[in-house]
Formats: sequence, C-alpha cells, structure tokens
Amino acid sequence: MDKNTIIGIVLIFLLFLVWVKINAPTEEQLAEMQRVEDSLALAEQRALDSVTIGDPAVAVPDSTQPIVQDSLEQLLKQREYGIFAPAMSGSASEHILENDMVQIVFDSKGGTIKRVKLKHFTKLLEDEEHNDVYEDLYLLEDVKNTFEYIIPVSNIRGGEIRTSELYFTPAVNGNTLSLVANLGGGAKISQVYTLADNAYDMDYRLQLSGLDNIVDKGRDIQIHWVNYLDKLEKSTQYERIYSTVHYKEVDENPSYCSLSSDDDETLEQEVKWVAHSNQFFNSALIATGGSFKGARLESRMIDESEDDLKLLTSYIDVPFQQQTDMKWYIGPNEFDVLKSYGYEMEDIIPFGWSVFGTINRWVIRPIFSFLSGLVGSKGIVILLLTLIVKAAVFPLTYKMLHSQSKMGALKPQMAKLREKYKDDQQKIQMETMKIYREYGVNPAGGCFPMLLQMPIWFALYRFFPASIEFRQASFLWANDLSSYDVFFRLPVEIPFLGSHISLFTFLWAVSMLVYTYYNSKIMDMNSINPMMKYMQYLMPLMFVFFFNSYASGLTCYLLFSNLINITQTIVTKNYLINNDKIMEELDRNKKKPKKKGGFQARLEQALKEQ
Repeated sequence: MDKNTIIGIVLIFLLFLVWVKINAPTEEQLAEMQRVEDSLALAEQRALDSVTIGDPAVAVPDSTQPIVQDSLEQLLKQREYGIFAPAMSGSASEHILENDMVQIVFDSKGGTIKRVKLKHFTKLLEDEEHNDVYEDLYLLEDVKNTFEYIIPVSNIRGGEIRTSELYFTPAVNGNTLSLVANLGGGAKISQVYTLADNAYDMDYRLQLSGLDNIVDKGRDIQIHWVNYLDKLEKSTQYERIYSTVHYKEVDENPSYCSLSSDDDETLEQEVKWVAHSNQFFNSALIATGGSFKGARLESRMIDESEDDLKLLTSYIDVPFQQQTDMKWYIGPNEFDVLKSYGYEMEDIIPFGWSVFGTINRWVIRPIFSFLSGLVGSKGIVILLLTLIVKAAVFPLTYKMLHSQSKMGALKPQMAKLREKYKDDQQKIQMETMKIYREYGVNPAGGCFPMLLQMPIWFALYRFFPASIEFRQASFLWANDLSSYDVFFRLPVEIPFLGSHISLFTFLWAVSMLVYTYYNSKIMDMNSINPMMKYMQYLMPLMFVFFFNSYASGLTCYLLFSNLINITQTIVTKNYLINNDKIMEELDRNKKKPKKKGGFQARLEQALKEQ
C-alpha cells in the first residue's frame, strides 16, 4: 500500500466516526428506548407470573393470550408512533349536530365530517326505467372521502402522523361538538365544531396542545382533503361541467380549476378559502383567523359510467400554531348567502367569466330576483324576463329590421340582376354591391345589432344552468328547469341527441324555421350568397342536437324570445316602418354624392379584381 492509499483509508475511517457521532441517539432518546424495553419486559414477566412457575404440566391459559397480545401490540405502537400511540386504538362512533337546515354526522375516528344532509333539498335522478326518483340530498358522504391533517413529527415511522388514524373522544355541549385525541404526556389534538342556528355554516377550530417539542417546525401542517363528488342532478352531463375546485388567493380574484378536463393548480400565495363545488352545492373551508399559507389543488375527470361525478383533491398548508380558526360552509350555491360571508365567495356560482359573468351577477340576477318576489312560477318569471330583455334591446332590433326593410325594398332590382346575369354569380354579387352602395344600404346593418346583443345571449346561456332558483322548479311539462325536459322517449340513444326529445327545444326549432321563412319572403338572400338560403333552415335543426339535453329554462327562454321576435318583426315591419318612406329615403340616398373608399367600396373593388 502506498502513502495515498493509507491517507484515503484513514480519512474514510475518520468520516465514519464523525457520521456515527452525529447520528448517535441523544440521552433523551436512549432513555425513551430503555423505557420501552423495560415496559416490554415487564409485560412479558406479568404474563408469565399469571401461571404456575416451575410446573411443566401447567400450560398458559387461553385467557392470558389476548392480554399478552394486546400488551405487545400496544408496546409496538408505542415504539412506532411514540406520543401518538394512545390515540391509535379505540372504536369509531357517530355523533350528530343539526339545525333546521342541515344534519351533520361526525366520525370519532379522524374527528371528521362523515356526511351532511341538506334538509330542504332533494336530488332528482332517473331509475333504469327513466322514471323520476327523489331522494334525500347528502354532501361529503362518499366512503372514499378523506379529510385529515398530516402533522410532521420527528423520530417516528414515516416522519408524519395522519389524524385520520387517530381516535377522538367526543363531548357535546348544545350545538358544539369537541373531538379530542388524548396523547401521551398530556398532549392532545382537539377539533371543535360549533353549528350556527338556521344556517349552513359551522365554526371550526383546530387546537394543538403539548406538541411544541414534537412537531417538526421546518415543515407546515397540511390538510389533505379528498372529495368524490356524487351525482346530484338528472343532467349529469352539465353537472360535471359546472363542478370543480374553487379558491380565493388573498390578493387575487377568485378562480377555479378547469371545468372540462383534468387540472392542477399550485398556489404560492396565501389562500383565504377553498371550495369543492357541485353544480348547485359546495363545501368550502374558510380561514377566519388569518389565511392558509398555500395550497395544491387537483380536479380529475371520472368516466361517465362510474357512480361518482368528479374527484377533487386539496392539499392546504397550515402554519403550526396552538389554535387555527376556520369555518365550514356546506350548503347551496345561493348568491346572497355566499356573498354574506365576504371574500367574493359568490363567485363560486358559475355565472361565467369576464363581461358575461358581470351581466349575470349584476344585471340579469337582480332582475330575476325582483320578478321572483312578485310571481311564484319560475316559468312566468322567465317570460317576464324575456319581455324585459327584448324591450331593452328593441332599439337595436328596430335598426336591424329597418335595414332589412331597405334591402327588401330593393328586392325587385335584385331579381332583375339575377335575370340579366343568370349563372354569373360573381357578377351578380358585384352588381349587388354597386346597387347597395348607390342607395346607401349597408348589407351588414342587420347583423351589427345582433352582434351587440350577443353578450346578453351568452350570459343567459350560463345563467339558467347555474342558478339554483331553477333547480327542480316545474313549469308546464318540465319538472326541473335546470335540467332537460322529456316529452318523448326514444327507443335507442342517438349520438349527440340522447334518448329523449325535449319539447321546449323542438318548439324553439319550429319557431326558428317559421321566423326564417317569414324573413326570407322579405329579404333577398340569393343576392348575397345562395347557400345562405339553405343554411338558414339547416341551423335550427343542428341546434336541436345541442340544446336537446340542455337546461329547459334556457330553451323555454329561447322559445319565448323567438315568439316575441316574430311578433316584434310583424308589428314593426307592418305598422312602425313605412315602406313608402323607405323608398323615399333610398331615392334621396341615390342622389347624394358618394364617398370614395369605405368597406363597401373595398369589397366592390375586391370583387372586380376577382
């Protein structure tokens, strides 16, 4: 061996000594290990003392075997779980808090909520024969659900304790339930629930006593919340779309995980609340004594054939402290109720984003609430809402109809063009644009007012399936305006259509065809694009597939809207618009000098170049 080899071996030996010294157990740990060994030996000795010593004919009685076994299991748990071992054994029991709104069942194992019954709500499902079935509505009831604290602890198996493994001792005082896990050395973990009167919220407090020298302060305590959402509505297709994890970061607007695909969100900022939400109900955990340090949230899609709707998981970081104050909200997505808690919790209701959500929250919803206070039937409220919306946009509708009347007045000239140029479609289009420019008619004038109404239409598209007020509200043949209505059952399921026919959707499509036919008699669609003549009839039929399984409240609104459109069109064109004055206006426009440039001039030039 040369000198370098000897030096290397010596250095390795010194490093090994340093490693042994650093990892050697402390005096406290040695004392604890000795105490466990002494306890184990004492238990074994007591078991042996219970039989006759020295007599080989005397066997250990069967009655002593469970005693020895239990003692050994306790000692193994003591060695494995340390101070938490006393709370690792026990029996689970259920305990109830309730008021006029909810009944909440708790499990003493884990000290968590086992299920929540909402007394004023039911779920409407279909059985195998497609009959409507009403059942009690429960939240958080799936046996696969988990709500636990992961507490980082040194010197035990895995370096952490999960409260779902601990048994808590219950104590009820009025509407307050205390669940306490008594640990060794006077330490304990307490979960205290206080249910409010006639409300869906519950004060919730986590208390950690005597754990200062046990918990690993370098890591946060973490809430691990797993929630398999149950199917609560008849139309699970749209219930799935509107169910996800919502959250509110302290300095940000509320947001949510993706509605239509698997999604993960990691929140580095402080978090005020996290909510697991169905279409019309949610379970929200709110930090009232400060904020959560951060969170990691997951939303997972589940196959439609499964019993569950979605899988939502939240990992919420909680700083170690003696007491953490929180609040549970477990109830309906009612706008005013959620808004009363602050922190923009009303944004859990999926009214839509940007301008569409704003229109729903602060325009459509207040009008609907006011009308609901006057009329009990939600269907009549939809009719009144339709009348108000149509009255508000009538100036735009009038401009559109006025523009259509101008184009209708030029219909004879369009007919002459088609007769003159016959099959030369490009020539017909170019000459048509010349005539429109000559008479000052904007062919897009009938489209712009419709485009300006689009935000309202999109807002209403989200309003009806998101508003709990329509849930299980009946009108005419529909028994739930938040889901599809069934007028006729099909013998087989048709892709994109389903196994039923919605009468509201069918009547809306018929009214669209009637409205289109009436307009085609006035306007000259062939002068712009002959294909439009066929597309305008095909579109309503295509939308039957889209709306057939949608909320019947929306298709009811669309039907009312179309009937009012037909009425407005007939009245406006026959009584409010003077066709003689339309011709006089066109003649005046023809005599005016024409400006060069503009959209129509550029379009005309493009047609010439073609």
